[in-house]
Amino acid sequence: MKDFENRVAVVTGGAGGIGKALAKAFVAANAKVVIADVEKDTLAATCKELGAGGGEISGVAVDVRDPASVTALADEVYDRHGACHVLINNAGVSVANLNVWETEPSDWQWVYGVNVQGVVHGIQAFVPRMLASGEEGFVVNTSSGDGGISPLAGQNVYASSKAAVSILTECLAAQLAGEETKLGAAIFYPSGGLLKTGIWTTKRNRPAELARKQEVPAGSETTFEEFMEGMKQAGMELPVQDLDELAEFALEGIRKGEFVIMIGREQMEAQLVERAKKLAAGECPISAGWH
Repeated sequence: MKDFENRVAVVTGGAGGIGKALAKAFVAANAKVVIADVEKDTLAATCKELGAGGGEISGVAVDVRDPASVTALADEVYDRHGACHVLINNAGVSVANLNVWETEPSDWQWVYGVNVQGVVHGIQAFVPRMLASGEEGFVVNTSSGDGGISPLAGQNVYASSKAAVSILTECLAAQLAGEETKLGAAIFYPSGGLLKTGIWTTKRNRPAELARKQEVPAGSETTFEEFMEGMKQAGMELPVQDLDELAEFALEGIRKGEFVIMIGREQMEAQLVERAKKLAAGECPISAGWH
């Protein structure tokens, strides 16, 4: 897909962070953009901001955990535009860094509901219609290097959900190619440095019915600013990736039809080889000193 002009792009989790940057990039490329998000006020503000320059953008309040909500999104997209050419399943959440035995069922229900089932619901609602159109299209699922490449033990809930997204996308891409469709699929690994996004504070959107029963231990969750200050005090200066640059990189990956969209992608080889060596030797790839 070389050109996005007048193409329809749908971005879930599009009201802020990476999703907003992607929506902004698509608007700049003259696409017709629909962003979906669970935060209604932020969604409205983002649509107003990104549409101020005359771009065609609209927003739909969606809870990706609910298949009916995602189906309603697809209905609205097709009623409004008659097509979807690029689907980006980007919505994601996380929970506090805990030992597995300190997590609660609701931690897994919430994170997997958004990060994994949300992707599946997007595929189920949109892909059949995209296939039926006979047009060229692309599905991008946002994963994470923390899970898809090199998981962090403390983030076991989030990391395992993102590992699932990576494998799910491999299967999807193979099936779309095997059926000789005009659709492609890609894993998007946000990369290039630390990312200042809403993922650091997603507990603000955690449903009351999925609230934890126990308070999380002090220090198990932190904001981006708190994390950066801690690193500074430890004498570490970590790079921060500009989100607009990351979004432009992602759109270029879609244009090229790449399966893995990631800044510094070539660096994953050494990580995966080392991981494979440990697994082949019967060892756990994650260091016991992960703290």
